[in-house]
Amino acid sequence: MPAPLALTDWKLIDTDPGAGVGLAMPTAPLEHPAMIAAAAPGDLYLALHAAGRLPHPMADRAEAACAWVREREWWYRLDFEAPLCECGQRVVLEFDGLDTFASVWLNGQRLGSADNMFRQWRFDLQALLRDGANRLAVCFTPPLLAIAAVEMPPFPMASSPSAVNKRNFMRKAQFGWGWDFAPDLLTTGIWKAARIKVETRAVLRDVGFATLAIGADGAATVRMVAGVDHFAAGAALFVTLRLVDPDGIEIYASTHALADGACTAEPSIAGARLWWTQELGAAPLYTMRAELHGGGVLLDARSLRVGIRTVALDTSPDPQEPGTKFFRFVLNGVPLFARGVNWVPPSSLVAAIDAPLYRRLLNLAAAANMNMVRVWGGGIYEHDAFYDICDELGILVWQDFMFACAPYPEHDPVFAENVRAEVADQVRRLRHHACLALWCGNNESQAIQGFANSKAGHHQDVLGELYYQRVIPAVLAELDPATPYRPGSPYGGGGAGHNHNSMLEGDIHDWTVWHGLPVIPDSGPVGEYDRSPAGVAYTRYAEDLGRFISEYGIQSAPTMAALRRALPADQLVLGSAGFVNRIKDRPLDKVNAMLVTSTGLPASIEEYVDFTQINQAEGLQFGIEHFRRRKPHCSGSLIWQFNDCWPGISWSIVDYYGFAKAAYYFVKRAYAPVMASFRQADGDVELWVVNDTLAVIEGECEIALDTFDGAQSAREKVAYALAPNSSTRVGRCGDSTRLGARHVLSVRDAAARFPANRHFFVAIKDLQRAAPRAPTVAIEQLDKFTAAITIAASDYLYFVHVLGEDEDLVFDDNHIDLQAGETRVLTVRHPHQRLDSASLQVRWR
Repeated sequence: MPAPLALTDWKLIDTDPGAGVGLAMPTAPLEHPAMIAAAAPGDLYLALHAAGRLPHPMADRAEAACAWVREREWWYRLDFEAPLCECGQRVVLEFDGLDTFASVWLNGQRLGSADNMFRQWRFDLQALLRDGANRLAVCFTPPLLAIAAVEMPPFPMASSPSAVNKRNFMRKAQFGWGWDFAPDLLTTGIWKAARIKVETRAVLRDVGFATLAIGADGAATVRMVAGVDHFAAGAALFVTLRLVDPDGIEIYASTHALADGACTAEPSIAGARLWWTQELGAAPLYTMRAELHGGGVLLDARSLRVGIRTVALDTSPDPQEPGTKFFRFVLNGVPLFARGVNWVPPSSLVAAIDAPLYRRLLNLAAAANMNMVRVWGGGIYEHDAFYDICDELGILVWQDFMFACAPYPEHDPVFAENVRAEVADQVRRLRHHACLALWCGNNESQAIQGFANSKAGHHQDVLGELYYQRVIPAVLAELDPATPYRPGSPYGGGGAGHNHNSMLEGDIHDWTVWHGLPVIPDSGPVGEYDRSPAGVAYTRYAEDLGRFISEYGIQSAPTMAALRRALPADQLVLGSAGFVNRIKDRPLDKVNAMLVTSTGLPASIEEYVDFTQINQAEGLQFGIEHFRRRKPHCSGSLIWQFNDCWPGISWSIVDYYGFAKAAYYFVKRAYAPVMASFRQADGDVELWVVNDTLAVIEGECEIALDTFDGAQSAREKVAYALAPNSSTRVGRCGDSTRLGARHVLSVRDAAARFPANRHFFVAIKDLQRAAPRAPTVAIEQLDKFTAAITIAASDYLYFVHVLGEDEDLVFDDNHIDLQAGETRVLTVRHPHQRLDSASLQVRWR
């Protein structure tokens, strides 16, 4: 098997649309004064920035300076030497991703075209290949020119107006034209790897792995499949299928003749080491290997890292809440509560996303006790490294197909076939991953149509149901019948008169908080849009009795360290043009409706950062605690959103550069596998403890009621016993009507079985606290990578946090409260360089 030739170093030039065909000719000089170097995979904007033709696309207000790029025709060119090719071999050009409308040329002849950034494209070079030097060129047409004649009706409520940008007629990342969290930076170019391969007689085309069943005796039945593309005559072909355990020991091998170009094995694996999410166990990975032989020669081989596990989606009736249905994931027979987030591409420059970035962000997710991420349908099918790392960390993936908030054309058979091929490519690529828990047809298209139907008073299916109800299910039935599928998110069933965002079944997107959408307890919205302070207050999460909350969130600013990187000093002012450009959700002051009753309105950009982060952190904690207390009737919380695609003001809890916001730490504690929380209702306060593990948890905790000035203090010991995988009310704290702005209720477990928690009886802005004295702070360098920060409080301190200018700093905890007289030690480490402890700053409010 000759090693592929990686095509990484290209030359790049732009022309007026239609004017660059001569650049593909072998007689055209490779060097040209206007040509610049471009890597593949690589981002076009960054290549232009490196050449001095653009500002950095993430800097200040660079969107406007980058707008011309989408209007040009872009030519990538590369010369290569023809590989040796013998009888029975062929030479193939492979692109893992072309973004988006491209034509491919070899030696001045057009090989073919591409029109979908989510497909792999292969071209046979044999007929046009020359001995010696060859000229390869790829031309990218401006997207709007490729579909300029197409018209589509407007779609209500969409964050990116498809009737204007026509994004729904392109199989391209939908957020590229801008979204309510994203800039308008439309990408183009060779965004994934490209290579030339010499193939001999036959190649493996369709290698897959699935777990069929897990027996009571611990044995697992798995399925291993391999398909073969046979293109030249010769000796009989055979495929050897192997399975290697996590210790590197081969535990299964069998050799198969081909039947209809494929083979299958379904061995029983004794003592299978099951793959789990982190609160339930380890995530061991096996290696499956397929080897294709012919005439005693190894022709091709592929290896997959796989996990042995089963995943099901339980949508059976919930007997304790009649008229409703569960929506819960079942891993290896165990129902679990999904503690997770929605994931957006970690850069608008999708070709620039690399494995270290995925690793850093997903490590943060795992450290915050998360067991699921939802890959949102307006972005991209993430690069392979994303899924590999989720496999390693025991993080389940809810995978949307790339359709979002728009009607999609059903009338064009060419478009429909393009979608079918895309789905097949992605299913083949991802189906073997242990982390893959769900395929989902789209983001919010049915739900938005449902709101329009409610307003219009009649039912109409959204355009695109062809794909969600027929095309995608047909591909999955053939290629991945084991993984659960839902036609959309939110999706509660369907049919005339049924709203997909209903609390009765399916998953829901809760945008009552923040956007002011009316709640949908049953078949339709109740009330009108209400963006008043009372209408968008985060306490309204308590009204949500949904089965699985797959989107909800609150916006906040990134850290000042992030803003200082993104904006020049003169723009670090509330209301400046640069600051306003970082807010893509409209109206610009939407957050004020929440702040006015939560923290009060900010007077400076520093207060804006603190106040919006406090509001987000407190609100998300409130929502998570409510949803988790409702377990098993509610079985999932996926916050919108985990990360950012640029340094903006958004719903993220980790900003673009990787700085964790306050909400990250609040969420980390609220997502602890064992979590205690207070519920205040009808003048009473209850203590609940949730146990997401498979162990019985027994212990004793202490409830404390204090005044901020220390004048009053009461303590009570409460014993608790928690069944595995349960939510339990363990005590009542009595009448709360006499408590108010001077009081704080807290709970701690001396054995630290769960994180300490506290409850205020009024909004943050209404707490009655004297200005606290500064704490005593000592920073001790433990080694060159690690420091311990000891903070001793004389008075009650709120929102105590340690800041640094380096996004790679990892804190074990942050953004905490300290009781009067309490001392806490926080640990911070830098993963790969000396930690400058003098750069750390301790703040509180």
